[in-house]
Amino acid sequence: MNSKKVYIVSGAGLSAESGIRTFRDTDGLWEEYSIEEVCSVGGFQRDRQKVLDFYDARRADIEQKEPNYAHQRLAELANAYPDNIVMLTQNVDDMLERAGCKRVIHLHGTLTDLRCEACETVFPIGYRTQEGAVCPKCGSYDIRHNVVMFGEPAPAYIHLNQLYNEADMVVVVGTSGQVIDTAYMAQLVGNSILNNIDVDEHHDQYFTTKLYQPATKAADRIYELVEEFLGEEQLLIWRG
Repeated sequence: MNSKKVYIVSGAGLSAESGIRTFRDTDGLWEEYSIEEVCSVGGFQRDRQKVLDFYDARRADIEQKEPNYAHQRLAELANAYPDNIVMLTQNVDDMLERAGCKRVIHLHGTLTDLRCEACETVFPIGYRTQEGAVCPKCGSYDIRHNVVMFGEPAPAYIHLNQLYNEADMVVVVGTSGQVIDTAYMAQLVGNSILNNIDVDEHHDQYFTTKLYQPATKAADRIYELVEEFLGEEQLLIWRG
């Protein structure tokens, strides 16, 4: 049995080609919103409705989007090697799921779910507005988005600890490493792949393979490299 673990960590660059806007892109959301106002605990405390409206709009927006080729190929890869590949994403959209990925760990939460502030129950909302939403478990109207904001804990980060302890390969797709230190991940393993459009020599120097192109262009090569890596151990088993 192949025991290698490959962690795929994706960020906004994976979904950008699906037309999902990010804060950092040209014509990005930062031109319309301040991150501190709509993505922080302080902003939520100051103007709760503004933040809820912001996430309502993001939810409605992704309903009109479609997974791109990179989502599809990563989903195929993860499904082909379910015992070896762990799919982590910083994205709060559902593009990987809609591409067919059977298990996705969302490090920063999910747009298509809501969370009850009274009992912490997380429940699906789909792409609808959360206006009038009621907790299906306790009946509370104290409902919020299920997206982690700056200034609050991210429970799913426990999976990063697992990555640090067990990853044999790390694949980083479409993230600058500014929120989660992906360069640190690359320093922990002997095999690492980076796929970004922009070059950051300080960050990128720790990766063994670098693919500077859009995720949809790099997807096939990533698939091949991961398959080759996983196949090495299987080949040794066959040879005895």
